[in-house]
Amino acid sequence: MTSHPPGSASWLVPLFAAMGLALGRVYFTALRRGVAAYTAAQPVRSLAWLLARLAAAALFFALTARWGTWALLAAFAGFLAARQLAVRAARGTT
Repeated sequence: MTSHPPGSASWLVPLFAAMGLALGRVYFTALRRGVAAYTAAQPVRSLAWLLARLAAAALFFALTARWGTWALLAAFAGFLAARQLAVRAARGTT
């Protein structure tokens, strides 16, 4: 078990939300590139994008979970915000 500074939840929430947003942006960019590779008949490259983004997300959320529930929830909220941004960008709306 790791020890964290007392009262750490107050600064962890925005920090992990920002990190989740950053990971989400990278994740959905990798998803877009993987789909582009798949539609260009490059299945190996598409598989590489798939494995890279899943591994990055799994590692990030596993490490975030070590910081506690609030950090994990904040990171996931940031990730979902990045998803909203990616969906809006794909639809062409702002």
